[in-house]
Amino acid sequence: MDLHPFRQRSFKQRASLSGIGLHSGAQVRVTIAPAPADTGIVFVRDGSEIPALADFVVDTTMNTSVGRDGIRIGTVEHLLAALAGCGIDNAYLEVEGPEVPIMDGSSEPFVALIREAGIHELRQSRRFLLVRKAVTVTEGDKLARLSPARGKLSINYTIDFRHPLISDQSFRVDMSERSFSKDIARARTFGFKRDVERLHKAGLARGGSLDNAVVVDDFNILNPEGLRFPDEFVRHKILDALGDLSLIGMPVIGHMTAVKSGHALNHQLVRRVLAEGEACEVVQPSAADELHEIQERLLPVLALEEQVA
Repeated sequence: MDLHPFRQRSFKQRASLSGIGLHSGAQVRVTIAPAPADTGIVFVRDGSEIPALADFVVDTTMNTSVGRDGIRIGTVEHLLAALAGCGIDNAYLEVEGPEVPIMDGSSEPFVALIREAGIHELRQSRRFLLVRKAVTVTEGDKLARLSPARGKLSINYTIDFRHPLISDQSFRVDMSERSFSKDIARARTFGFKRDVERLHKAGLARGGSLDNAVVVDDFNILNPEGLRFPDEFVRHKILDALGDLSLIGMPVIGHMTAVKSGHALNHQLVRRVLAEGEACEVVQPSAADELHEIQERLLPVLALEEQVA
């Protein structure tokens, strides 16, 4: 069945998977479950509901964590990226344990889980956040920007870790279900062998291994199977960014530019966009021609953005 691009989506049935938590090292489980229209994405742990929204982000250290009333859930970004990449608008995400399982370090297992649950199209039309004015946050040589753009969401990301294997990588993707599945979902999280002891002392990466992350030493990739893409590192940063952007609470129509950004700066960008009312507009088109009419109003702004770029 072909799905309507402007109608909300949820699941046909529940589906679960279990695994280890990347930072806690605990055995954890997540179940994705259907939710009614206009519910949004909602995490559930120990009976508490935590909406997947920027207001509920409680930590951005090496992962994105959400929380409410003392209950928190860590490492939510890969699952959120899969939901966004597959166009899921409404879901309950029941988590047993302190964080979402890391699986293989990518979003691919969660995409498979979504397919197992089946996508259910709802009658209500989908809301979008239309970016009307560029918003930029910086920190030293790091930058994250969301600006107006034709079409839907595109992301252009550049990283440079000053490492022989991870230096000056750039990738751009025009986000769609196909491009996410083909170009982004399989990219795994990564880390440096030299940082392992420091992270463990900080209570992080206790469940990390070559099974769920790409690990590099000073000169080599330690995973026997090597990389899934020559530029897997920057593709995974786009995956992370998509998960972080989803905390806006709806799909974004705009262009994200990121240079050396991470969870903390991504979150700052989301908060800034939501705080600057004139920077964006919530739209609810029911057909492509309505979206086209909405974007026609942005032509002068888009022309100016292109001149600046």
